[in-house]
Amino acid sequence: MKKEPPHINVDFFEDLTGDISKSAQPSVEEIGNRIRKLREDKGLSLDELSKMTGFEIELLSQIESNEVQPQLGTIIKLSKALDSAFSRLISGVGEKIYSITRKADQKTISRSSTLTGKKKLYTYKSLAPEVKGRHMEALVVQLEENPEDEISVHEGEEFIYVLNGVVRLKIGEDAFELEPGDSAYYLSTTPHILGSKKGSATILAVLYGG
Repeated sequence: MKKEPPHINVDFFEDLTGDISKSAQPSVEEIGNRIRKLREDKGLSLDELSKMTGFEIELLSQIESNEVQPQLGTIIKLSKALDSAFSRLISGVGEKIYSITRKADQKTISRSSTLTGKKKLYTYKSLAPEVKGRHMEALVVQLEENPEDEISVHEGEEFIYVLNGVVRLKIGEDAFELEPGDSAYYLSTTPHILGSKKGSATILAVLYGG
């Protein structure tokens, strides 16, 4: 039986996705700087933040010095401890009631393994950084292979839509391979693994921090 094309023409997204690394624009402020400022504004030491979140002091120090780009789940846990919306940590504080984000204005941040800080698992662009008080984060994400099957679990909900490549997704004990046009919605509190099957893959992702 001939496979039907996806309802949405994914070729439309070619200019949007492209090669994220080539079109990458530096973010206004590194995530580590924002985390450090929020921690200091609350009068917390690294030791106190470590006890509140369960993260090692060394890891927190590496994050704040931008030696390690934290996982999204790590950012969400830190945002809870620091009484801040996780979107603020990802792409800063917005000041508008709506957001029109041009391709050239997309902010790019790289995520690395929290264990070594050397293995980049994905790169993502923030698509709506200007909205004030937002509770969702819309991202274009370039996934890399995740051979170590690094598990993510945190508060919130996630929706992903595959733009190109093949995505490996495991939710609990169920495993899936998603192709362009496929999508998934799941609660982030369920342990999940996300990565490209081979090479890289690009998805549109919408996250709600809970």
